[in-house]
Amino acid sequence: MKTLPLTQVNIKPVQPSAKSSVELATNGFADVLKKSLDSVNEAKAVASEMQTGLVTGAHSNIHETMIAMEKATVSFRLLTKVQQKAIKAYQEIMRMQV
Repeated sequence: MKTLPLTQVNIKPVQPSAKSSVELATNGFADVLKKSLDSVNEAKAVASEMQTGLVTGAHSNIHETMIAMEKATVSFRLLTKVQQKAIKAYQEIMRMQV
């Protein structure tokens, strides 16, 4: 087996962006949180529309209505669990001694 000699690798340094990493992380978390809230709100709105349609007789598909209601319930429960974890993490940070 023939071996090749080592050659130098040219690596260009990464240029820092105009925004700091803390600012990017804060905006990223805020965006994710906002999208999550919007998603839960949208699921609740869809479930509510389907319930109204089922009650008024606009459609008779109870299966899809129940699925939409369960999706809204599960997403809301997940959101409340995330909220509780975030509050616990904040409280733990506040208890730390510097």
